Amino acid sequence: MKKLLSASLMCADLTQLKNSVCELEKAGIDLLHLDIMDGSFVPNITLGFDLVNAVKSITDIPLDVHMMVNQPSRFIDMMKLDENDYLCVHYESDIHIHRTLEQIRSKGIKTGLALNPQTPLESMEYLTDYMDMALVMTVSPGFAGQKLFAGAERKTKHARELLDSLGCSHIPIEVDGNISPGNGRKLSACGADIFVLGTSSLFIKDKDMKQAADEFRAAL
Repeated sequence: MKKLLSASLMCADLTQLKNSVCELEKAGIDLLHLDIMDGSFVPNITLGFDLVNAVKSITDIPLDVHMMVNQPSRFIDMMKLDENDYLCVHYESDIHIHRTLEQIRSKGIKTGLALNPQTPLESMEYLTDYMDMALVMTVSPGFAGQKLFAGAERKTKHARELLDSLGCSHIPIEVDGNISPGNGRKLSACGADIFVLGTSSLFIKDKDMKQAADEFRAAL
């Protein structure tokens, strides 16, 4: 499976967002990762739905929207996403999470199921029919700049093994949180396919984004 780079726009200079998106296009970035937080599911508030739609209107790079909100089903219709985009929700965020995944699919959008560091991998065992991606959080969600949690490599490896054992080798694994080139290399060896890149790998002061992206790819 091809390894994909997803740029975390939460880490970009939002005052120059259009310029940043243009730079990311030139860098050959595969996806644009947008974190939506509600201050309840996680203790932070970040990007909103209007920004998601604005970014969608200025680029052909597919979006990778990560909703860290309670009851995300309330907000799906607020985003103008299509079949090229991913919309990822957390296992714990809706009581009947399969209905939320079905709702996303009904809009023609690709689905993602996110698992926090403490969430058992078995949580996705009976949801794979509704999933187009599995997101393994390698930090506790909510803030940039955290260290990789101790079990990240083991969990990524076990996630790949579980999906393969269920006949779901087509479902890619995304990893998110402190994905430096070194950590990316380790997680790639464990079965990760999509890498969310932020301040530890892509948005680095005084470094060109294309250079940073090329260096990350070389590290893999």
